[in-house]
Amino acid sequence: MSLRSQLLKGILEGCILSIIQKETVYGYELSQKLQQYGLNDVSEGSIYPILLRLQKEGLIKGEMKASPSGPKRKYYHLTASGESALCEIQEEWINIQNSVDKLLNRSFYDER
Repeated sequence: MSLRSQLLKGILEGCILSIIQKETVYGYELSQKLQQYGLNDVSEGSIYPILLRLQKEGLIKGEMKASPSGPKRKYYHLTASGESALCEIQEEWINIQNSVDKLLNRSFYDER
């Protein structure tokens, strides 16, 4: 597994929750949205298990709706618990990002 894949694996749930918070989406559409944000290496195969887990945890809810083209699709939206979880992820991400930025963006000589 590449370094990028390992890093992304840890934050992908938050990215998915963030997209679903902005709009109700179905699985394939979610994959396209992630690609629009530059996460081209996220496969549909990795998204669906996360969606199932988020549903089991009560963070999102899936609802079958008619599609303008083709069969019904399962559209996902955030629950109140999902909103809370996303806020927590956003806060933790800011804390981690600030710390990592301080560590990785300073040269050895800045500390002297």
